[in-house]
Amino acid sequence: MVGRGRREPGGGVRYGTRIEDGEVYVQHEDGPLRVGAAETAIEAVGGPAWTIDYSDWERERYPDLDTSDEGMVVDVRDMLAAMEHDGAFVESLRALPDRPRDGDALSPRMGLFVGKLLENLQSGVE
Repeated sequence: MVGRGRREPGGGVRYGTRIEDGEVYVQHEDGPLRVGAAETAIEAVGGPAWTIDYSDWERERYPDLDTSDEGMVVDVRDMLAAMEHDGAFVESLRALPDRPRDGDALSPRMGLFVGKLLENLQSGVE
């Protein structure tokens, strides 16, 4: 699906992410929304591989936390391409510029996207 999302059982729509010609795009009702270069996103989170680990604080705070995925190495590009987003997140992305401001390494749009990618990487694999 290029521009449309998929409906969830609760009625919400989820929009996928894809990488095409080295660029990250998020699906949108009006067509693909360009986020920026995939390599920029990958480098912003520390490189192409992410090792899942849990801090002592997380283990103490959440004693029932499933940490069976600790030590697993995740391919960041695969995680990025598998991301799905709700409509509110896509609209937030859409409202932000896709070019960096003077002196910034990331555009505001890429910064928001990378923040969500980091959140997904830090939460482990389900």
